[in-house]
Parts: sequence; C-alpha cells; structure tokens
Amino acid sequence: MSIGSAPAPRGELAGGRAGRDVQAGADGRPLRVTTVITRLDGGAGVLALRGIQALDPALVALAIAPTIVTGSGGHLLDEARAAGIEVLVEPTLREVIAPRSDVQAVRQLEAIFRQLGSDVVHTHCAKAGAVGRLAARRAGVPRIVHTFHGFPFHEFQSAARRRAYVAIERRLGRFTDLALCVGPAVAAEAARRELVSPEQIRTIGVAVDGPGRARADMSARLPQARRRARVALGLPPDVPVIGSVGRLTYQKAPEDFVAALQRLGRPDAVGVWVGSGELAERVRRLALAPSGPRIVLAGERDDVLDLLPAFDVFALPSRYEGLPTVIVEAMICGVPVVATAVNAVHELVVPGETGLLVAPRRPAQLAAAIRYLLDVPEEAGRMAAAARARLGDQHSEPALRAALISAYAPAARSAAENLA
Repeated sequence: MSIGSAPAPRGELAGGRAGRDVQAGADGRPLRVTTVITRLDGGAGVLALRGIQALDPALVALAIAPTIVTGSGGHLLDEARAAGIEVLVEPTLREVIAPRSDVQAVRQLEAIFRQLGSDVVHTHCAKAGAVGRLAARRAGVPRIVHTFHGFPFHEFQSAARRRAYVAIERRLGRFTDLALCVGPAVAAEAARRELVSPEQIRTIGVAVDGPGRARADMSARLPQARRRARVALGLPPDVPVIGSVGRLTYQKAPEDFVAALQRLGRPDAVGVWVGSGELAERVRRLALAPSGPRIVLAGERDDVLDLLPAFDVFALPSRYEGLPTVIVEAMICGVPVVATAVNAVHELVVPGETGLLVAPRRPAQLAAAIRYLLDVPEEAGRMAAAARARLGDQHSEPALRAALISAYAPAARSAAENLA
C-alpha cells in the first residue's frame, strides 16, 4: 500500500521488514501484535510508533510481528514506512463520534484482526480504545492491551458526559487484560475511577529518543543547536522566542497562547506554534490581528526535536492533558517550561523546581510566568537544568521496550512454548 496523507485501499497491507524478518513459531508464524490508533500523529502517535521501534532488538528473539492499524496520519506514517513497519489504513477509524461509522469500524477491525491472526491487540487513546477493544473481543483475540495517554472526560465537560465516558471505560475495562498508563497520575486516576482492576494497571513513560538519537546534541544550551533551529524557523538570532508544540485543537487551547503573548508586554518577542489542526484558520486570524504579537505558525513538522532549541521558553496552555511527550522533549532539549496545572503535567513540571505551573484558561497568568523566565534567565536556566537531570532514563526507548515486552509477555511465553 502507499503510506502517506491519502488513505490506502481497505485491507491492503504493506509488507514490512519487521514482519518478514522475525522467526516463526512452530505453527509457522510469529506472534502477531496489532497496534490500533485513530490518528498516527501527536504525542500518542509518537509513543505508539516509538513503542514498535523500541521492540526492534527483541523482534527476532521473541518472534514478534508488529502491525499498525490507523485511520489517518501525517509524517509519522512516512516514518513507519521508512522503518519497514507493516501498516494498514482503515478509513472508518475516525476521531469523531459517528455511530454508523463506528459500527462499521468495529466490523472492519474485527475482520482485520482475524485476517492477521492477531495474538495481541494494543489500542491507544479513547476512540481507538473503544472500537478496537470491542472488535478484538469479538474476534477472540487472546490478549487485549490498552494505553491510557489521558482520558476522554475532563472538567470542561458537562457532568452527564463525564459520567457517560467513565461508564463506557469501565465496561471496556472488563475485557482489557492490561492497562498501560502514561505517568503515575494517569494510573492513579484509572484506579480511582475503577476503569480496570488494580492488578491490571501498569505505569509507563514516554519515549522521545528516536533510533540513534543523542540527547547531548539537542541541548538548547549549545549555540549551534539554537542557531540551526532559528534558521530552520526563519527567526532572528537575538529575539526572545516563546514556543509551543501540539495540534491546534480545543484541548491544546492555542487561543490562550495567543492571548498570553498579547499580554506579555514584550513587543520584541516572537511566538511559534508547531502543529496543525482544525483550529488552524482561527489561530491564523488571531495571529494576523494588526495589534497582536508576532506569531509564526510553523505547521506540522517532522523535526520537532531539532526546532525546540530555538525557544527561550516552552509554553503549554492546554485545557487537559495526559503526560505530554512534548514537555519531555522540551526538557531534554534544555528549554525552560511553563505549563497549565492539569492532569499529569505536575509529574514533570514541579513548580519552582523544574518549571512553572499556571491555572488553565488564564492567559494573564501564563503571560506573567513567561515574562518571569525571560526576565530572570538564571532562574530559567536553573529550572531547565534540574528538569533535564530529573528525567533520567525513565523516558528512554529501553524503558519502553521493557514495559511492552512485559505487557505482551503471556502471549510471548505461549509463542516460546510452541517453539519448544
């Protein structure tokens, strides 16, 4: 199949290196692990793809053959193709709730799992988690794993909608063998809400290092990294730059980012937003206002880690989050962080120690925190250094590999027994 921005014909699989090279079991085939995600992009898409890439050294030893099933995606689809990963684009797998399309998606996914002979189905995020887990159960898949990156319920919804989402997740949890939660706060919320049984909850980190990537080369403290990043974004070398990365959606609150820059009181500052989404045109209009700050909308990029050193401050204005991959990336790159105090963000951004936290939907607070880090660079540098040191190795590919092998272990042991 052709992997790119256009969906491929349903049912057409791309034969990948990983699928061909693994050693088959005694029954003539490897263990089939099928990853399901609505959109292969954003932080969730990065984690899903990094997980498969992290497994690569173990593929032959454990006889694992991975496949990604997704509804759409951007540059990560190209990255998956370049890595030789088997991919199937299923157009009925959509983000929005659409009952007719969702029923069709369950049927299509069930057929795909049967066609692949899936031994493990691993779903990511709420929508793919719902239709994917239901389809896996109908197909009789032996092991169902789900990753909670965050939750579909949050404080900006009506109470009735929140209750409905919690009830749905609890029902899905009855036939979920293992829940991987991105960060301790997400795991704690899953336990508190009784979404799955306590013994089925595991905590994982995000993995931001691509294959062969050296963290030392990404530091914003290195003049050459900062210079390259600013050239790539078309920015002057000597202006204050406040940046953010994420999809331009309701969740990410990009309008608050613009409003904060308007209140910053630094006419020399430039804002940069890396990412695209349904609010792109609205944010573009806000950014083009005659009295507004200068804002560069960089669109979707596949070189985020290379661009982050351009920022003097990284700002995350989200309404709700899980454990944002991009905050880990900013910290690895040595960029001081200001973020909204929502969900699991405080696990990474410890106020006054590894960054600053503000209330969501408070652009004036966001502006004040950004201004402080710009005006007191020694404090900004201290927090950035503490954040980078605190990350340690918990967000590395080896750590993710170990977590996934453990998650798939019962099925992997079955495959090993077949070889005996």
